[in-house]
Order: sequence, then structure tokens, then C-alpha cells
Amino acid sequence: MTTATRTLGDGLVVSSQGLGCMGMSEFYGSADEGEALATIGRALDLGITFLDTADMYGPFTNEQLVGRAIASRRDEVVLATKFGIVRSAEGGRIGISGNPDYVRSSCDASLQRLGVDVIDLYYQHRVDLAVPIEDTVGAMADLVQAGKVRHLGLSEASAETIRRAAAVHPIAAVQSEYSLFSRDIEQAVLPAMRELGIGLVAYSPLGRGFLTGAITSVDDLAPDDFRRSNPRFAQEALEANLRLVEAVRELAAGKDVTPGQLALAWVSAQSEDVVPIPGTKRRTYLEENAGAREIVLTAVDLARLEAAVPVDAVSGDRYPDMRTVER
Repeated sequence: MTTATRTLGDGLVVSSQGLGCMGMSEFYGSADEGEALATIGRALDLGITFLDTADMYGPFTNEQLVGRAIASRRDEVVLATKFGIVRSAEGGRIGISGNPDYVRSSCDASLQRLGVDVIDLYYQHRVDLAVPIEDTVGAMADLVQAGKVRHLGLSEASAETIRRAAAVHPIAAVQSEYSLFSRDIEQAVLPAMRELGIGLVAYSPLGRGFLTGAITSVDDLAPDDFRRSNPRFAQEALEANLRLVEAVRELAAGKDVTPGQLALAWVSAQSEDVVPIPGTKRRTYLEENAGAREIVLTAVDLARLEAAVPVDAVSGDRYPDMRTVER
């Protein structure tokens, strides 16, 4: 079994697997609030205490949901949220902001919605190319000084931006998509993070659900599921990607685990400074994901997995518009 905790960056201790809460409010079809609250509670019971949300999820409602879920158990939780993707109350996307005044106002709003006095890990959700990263991180550092935030993070930032940010204030973690299906950060971003002692928080470690083996067609997705517009789910790409999933499924069967558990174990096996945060809105899937913590992969297992899903083998970009992912 992997250790129960891992340390990110400048001493942020988190559970070895986290929980992405986004889908409890938006993007992955409808959700049941009662089940979502029960899922968060069950996560804490299982020792999955690193919870991930953002102001733009909902928009704004996911932080409120997480806040209600942890109200009586705040001391157990390492709470991460994000700012920077600006949305209207109606859900429209306005843009990306790293403006220092926006950083401060966003933090205060998140604290209020979450019902907490301090955020354990505060990320810039996307890099604002119109504002020097030094200015944005400087404002984030002020939040640490004020006692509103404990640790700082970035999401989907380039190696150069990470280096510039870390020169202003220690960065505990960078959050990026990372899985057997998404390994582009290995080229430049991960080496820069390792050089600076920054941990990786891996979102979509199940390849947006592909690696669970549960998706065989876009018809398996709800009509309002955002994956329907994702290039990897377009018909030709879908067929190619499902062939990769089948290879993972065969390897998982050989170890008597599910494909999703094997995929999560692969992410965790990459390094002690990597923490996957699979998202789910149901206790059933949470418990399956939690089981991945018990899986120990040998060098042979890892080699077989990487042969089954070679780097760059996945068809389609991971977003319809990759311009917001700074590389």
C-alpha cells in the first residue's frame, strides 16, 4: 500500500489520493446534492482528505457545497480552491484574470462561500498572459502574509511561468492534467517542478473517464456532459482511444483490479510528489478509486502499461481550445 500521505512542495502534507469535486456541480451531467455530500463524507472516512474545488465550478456553487460538507470536519481537511477563470452568475465565461485586485477579492469570496477562515492551497486556475505572473503571485503571497491562505499553487502553467512564480514565493503544487492518456507535462513542466521541489496534483487521472472502461460511446454521456465537445470523444478519435483502453483492461484483469484502479496506481507510482485527484460524485466510484491506494506496481507492470499506452498514442487534443493551457 502507498503511504497514507504525501508532501507537496514547501511542507504541504496531503492524503495520497485526493477528491476532485467539480463534477458534483457541473460539467459531467446532472448531480444529486445529497449523494455529493455523502460522497465527500465517505471520502473523509476513507482518509481521502485532500479536497479540490474552484470558484468557477457551478459557477460558485461547488465551493458552497464543499463548505457544507466539511463544516463539522474542517480540521480533517486539506482544502484547495482556485481563482482566475472569470464567470458570470449565469455561467458565461468572461475571461481569465490574474489582476492583483481580482486575486484579493476572489479569495475573500471563496472564504465566504466555503465558510472557512483559511484556504490550505490556493491556485491560479489559468495563467493570465496580460498580467505578469510576478504581480499575480505577489498578490497571492500577500494572502499568505494575511493568514487567509497557507500554500500557493498554479494550474496548467508553463515551465517558464512556474520558475518566475517560484522566484516570488514558494509554490507548493502545480495542478495539471496527467494520466496514461495525458503526459505532455513530462517534456518541460515536470522537470522544472522537480528542479524547484514543487509537487504535482494530477487532475483527470482517469483520462476524463476513458480509463475506467465505462465509456464505449458518446451515447454513454449525458446530453449536457462537456466531454461531448472534447476532441478525444469525436468518433474517429474515440474508436482509436478505446483500443488503448482495451489494452489497459486486459492488464487490469491480469492483476484482478479494475482498469481505473490500475490507471490511478500508475499515476501514484510515478513519484512520491505526485497526488492524483480523481473526480466523482458517487460513493460507489469513490470507493473503487480509493482501492487503488492498495495496489503496488512492479517495474514490469509499469513497462507493460506504458507499452500499452505509449506517449502521444492518444488521439485528439485534451481540450477543444488548447490556448488556455500554457506550454
